[in-house]
Amino acid sequence: MKIKTWLLISYFIVMILPLLSAYFLFAWVISYHNDQKVEEYYEAYSEIQTVKKVLEDAALYEPAASKADVEAMASEELAIELYNADGIILYASNPNFEAQHRINKKSLYMELYELKQGLRSISYKEPVFENGQIIGFFSIEIARDKLVSTIIKRTWIVISIFVVSFILIYAAIAVLVNKRMNKRLYGLMDEMAAFASGNSYAETETGRDEIGELKEHFYAMRKQITAAREVIELEREAKEYMVATISHDLKTPLTSIKAYAESLDEAKGLTREEREQYRNVIIDKSDYMKQMLDDLITHTLLQSQNYELEMVTVDGEEFFDMIISDYEPLCEKKNIQLTACNNVKGNYDVNPKQLMRVADNLMMNAIQHTPPSGKVWIIALSEASNLEDWLYGFARNGYTFDFSKYAYLIVQNEGEGIPEENIPYLFDPLYQADQARSKKDASGTGLGLSITKQIIEKHGGEVAGLSELHIGACFICSIPKRGKE
Repeated sequence: MKIKTWLLISYFIVMILPLLSAYFLFAWVISYHNDQKVEEYYEAYSEIQTVKKVLEDAALYEPAASKADVEAMASEELAIELYNADGIILYASNPNFEAQHRINKKSLYMELYELKQGLRSISYKEPVFENGQIIGFFSIEIARDKLVSTIIKRTWIVISIFVVSFILIYAAIAVLVNKRMNKRLYGLMDEMAAFASGNSYAETETGRDEIGELKEHFYAMRKQITAAREVIELEREAKEYMVATISHDLKTPLTSIKAYAESLDEAKGLTREEREQYRNVIIDKSDYMKQMLDDLITHTLLQSQNYELEMVTVDGEEFFDMIISDYEPLCEKKNIQLTACNNVKGNYDVNPKQLMRVADNLMMNAIQHTPPSGKVWIIALSEASNLEDWLYGFARNGYTFDFSKYAYLIVQNEGEGIPEENIPYLFDPLYQADQARSKKDASGTGLGLSITKQIIEKHGGEVAGLSELHIGACFICSIPKRGKE
């Protein structure tokens, strides 16, 4: 049950309890009064008849008449008043009433011969006649002491029941509030404090009320924060590893540059050809260092959530023709057969410089891992056209094309391929650098594919790497088509 619900119920019970008590007391008193009404009526009637015989004496209504017999009958339980015909009080057993001296005739003639049963007393009033003329009135009032005593007793019983019930309800509510609110809230505060201080603790039952929902939100938030912390920690470790790796990779060309620069000293007696050779080595190593630093800066920028690429609208056919061109010399140098094709139509919002970097990164990887006399494909297309003729079967079966939303840049090469267990790590920073470190001809930083992935994602697309051992590899980049205005 929701806390709000049972609190409202408890408040309702506390508010309705006095009303129930009052109603119970009223019903109990009325029930007792009705039970005693008939019996008391006959008892009072008999007593009134006895007193009436005395009060009907006409002599009592003379101004100077003795009232000794009347006084003998009057008591605390029996009150008697005598009036003359004009309403002047001749006798009253209650001194306070006698002080009034007189009552008006309208009140005097009201309710004659009626035996009235009030809550505190039974009253009766009757005129006295002499020779057919009213000479006075008498009023008798019999106290209902037994009824009043019973009502008082029952009132105290009801009040006691009300007080006890109120205390019990208050105690029950206090226990429930402590159990369902205070205890759980303090427990949640302890869990929050433990989480803030980095201590571990077991999750407790949440429940279906508001505090349970609060705990569920806290646990969900804790999981998100924990996951974010893990991501941040992994990123920190990755950055530290990257800095260490790049520093190591920079140390090697720096050492070479220093050694070759020192060797250019004219005292060494180098020939002109050797000097030219050393100079070229220094330039190559400097270019390699420049590429590493450029890749590192680009990778860092692309990782920033606030960094956005500046997009321009380009004609797809013209732009992708430029993207896929100029790789023939590199392929010819390694005796690789290149297939370049573009059938992209329409306009696209792209960052030309960064997409050219994507094509360069993928083509450099493809050329590097393609054996001499092998084949490399770079294809740009915006609609399905003869994919079966050239696309590897593992790429057709492992990737779903959606030409209604995307154009695709595909780079495919023959070669040894990539082991299946390594494919999930292809786009991790420095993955390829680790693979290439044992190779003497390593020239990449290992950030190329990671940069490629981030650039494509900044464009709103995705990049996928697929491979099969002893056949080759295929990288597919999706570029969103420009929406119709």
